[in-house]
Amino acid sequence: MTFVVTEQCIKCKYTDCVEVCPVDCFHEGPNMLVIDPEECIDCSLCDPECPVEAIVAEDDLREDQRQWLSLNAELSRQWPVLSEKKDAPEDAKEWEMVEGKIEHLER
Repeated sequence: MTFVVTEQCIKCKYTDCVEVCPVDCFHEGPNMLVIDPEECIDCSLCDPECPVEAIVAEDDLREDQRQWLSLNAELSRQWPVLSEKKDAPEDAKEWEMVEGKIEHLER
């Protein structure tokens, strides 16, 4: 099993989760993070660190979130590893509760 970053991360891109990850499985894209499912050791340390609850255990994904498992795998092969916490985008707070953000995903 792995943990999965879902669309709630788009345009928020808080990196509190990165700081606690013991295996550097987070990858940074233009406006969100993803988890490499091959690197994730299912330690669950990242899940409670996400202030917008964008990280979900694979087994807990809702049907409408299943696509995020393959998107995390795909994008983690394209994006660089992020191993240190960074500042969130200036407008992150404005995007926290926005629904249906997948249309804003930047690859």
